[in-house]
Amino acid sequence: MNRHHLLSACAILLAGFTAACKQSGQEQRAQAQDNTEATSSISDQINRLPLETREANVPEQRPTFPEQTRAKGIKSTVAFDVTVVAKGLKNPWAVEPLPNGDLLITEKPGLLRIVSAKGQIGDPIKGLPAVYASGQGGLLDVALSPNFSTDQTIYWSFSEPRGDKGNATSVAKGVLSTDRRSLSQVRVIFRALPAYDGDKHFGSRLAFGSDGLLFVTLGERSDKEIRPQAQQMNSHMGKTLRITSDGKPAPNNPFAKQAGALPEIWTVGQRNVQSMAFDEKGQLWTVDMGPQGGDEVNRIEGGKNYGWPVVTFGEEYSGEPVPNSVTTKQGFVDPVYYWDPVIAPSGAQFYTGDAFPAWRGNLFVGALKDRELVRLQIENGRVTGEERLLSDRKQRVRDVRQGPDGALYVVTDEADGELWKIAPQAGS
Repeated sequence: MNRHHLLSACAILLAGFTAACKQSGQEQRAQAQDNTEATSSISDQINRLPLETREANVPEQRPTFPEQTRAKGIKSTVAFDVTVVAKGLKNPWAVEPLPNGDLLITEKPGLLRIVSAKGQIGDPIKGLPAVYASGQGGLLDVALSPNFSTDQTIYWSFSEPRGDKGNATSVAKGVLSTDRRSLSQVRVIFRALPAYDGDKHFGSRLAFGSDGLLFVTLGERSDKEIRPQAQQMNSHMGKTLRITSDGKPAPNNPFAKQAGALPEIWTVGQRNVQSMAFDEKGQLWTVDMGPQGGDEVNRIEGGKNYGWPVVTFGEEYSGEPVPNSVTTKQGFVDPVYYWDPVIAPSGAQFYTGDAFPAWRGNLFVGALKDRELVRLQIENGRVTGEERLLSDRKQRVRDVRQGPDGALYVVTDEADGELWKIAPQAGS
């Protein structure tokens, strides 16, 4: 038996052992019903074995430090209900709770809507600029101005057609009308460079820091001929940016004085970040959609290089090695955590509310490939436990956000997409 087959056999044995040891707590998982709810209530004790027991995409790769992958399984003590707030959304990409409990939803074909707290789906909001809605492109993330209560301004990212040059990610802002039917003073405040004739890896999560500066993630556009630009300072591809609310480079950005470097750049060397969130202490984290066997969680620090495509876990989706890459190298940041096999992460939220005290400080991540919501327990900057939620619903979780009521709101990237609300179980 060769090494690969031996590892596969061990994985199967582990999976069987784990299944035998699991308690009936799996019955807690939310049961999909029409606008009905299911209940979860199981112990939050850490298993002795990792949660992930499937065969690795790249069995020969090894973590750089213990618990960098395959964290121990944890199970929630939390009792929660899952409500289907709305159905019939067209490939929703982002959800942004409004102060009054309603929710802004982007739909990838280019539509922005408000869904009321009671589930009424509003008409598309008028006034958005043209969107390149093909492949992975479309209307993507949405964020409220830090001063939304007074300025009613929203920001959104989208793949913008750029004529003969192709397309690229852009960020726009506009003022929501009093009747919430249209946008005025619409302006594209940032355009990523260069444009490229492709339909993949636009990245494009948005997050405002406590200082009012806007962070933007940009993918490296996937194809082998352009992906090296993730390491090139004269390109926005494969970077996290920090800009002002008007789209200008933020003051004191780390590469602003470097010759040839674009001044908006905050970090370098990322593949296709579709998940970004601040923790309770104001630390920024991203979850990068990596190659096969290389999705990764990163703690983001200005001026750092996160490696792609020269330092990475995983392999090409063809099964070939990522050319000339290694899994760790001095001068590059090792991921805090990686998944092998991959989950295809999209959307992230650190839980900071009061509705679920047991979840406070946990990072929730949507999983497109595995069709579930991932909960990561993080202690002292390390992932110490992992749980998979909502797997029985079998929908691609695209985004997760915390509402002002402390509930978690989830959208699923389907042609008949749904909006879910995760709230404490009634009577608990």
